[in-house]
Amino acid sequence: MTKAELVSAIADKAGLNRAQAREALDAFIASVSTSLKAGEEVRLVGFGSFVPVRRAAGTARNPRTGEKVRTPPSKTCRFRVGDSLKSTLNA
Repeated sequence: MTKAELVSAIADKAGLNRAQAREALDAFIASVSTSLKAGEEVRLVGFGSFVPVRRAAGTARNPRTGEKVRTPPSKTCRFRVGDSLKSTLNA
């Protein structure tokens, strides 16, 4: 599903027009991004949790040359599936 398809689905299910659905989705994404950047976990009960994670510096290997490359520390996000979503997927 693309972002445009998601906006259409939100508009249909919530009875909104596409512009309102796009604004709502953009606001959701911005809010989650801001919270994760601040190091806060975002929990959506029954759906799942977005958890900020720090990756330590390390080394990687260039598959073409075999040369080792140093990777800097970085931040990323993990998603933990909630029980309700997990049971829906496995039904």
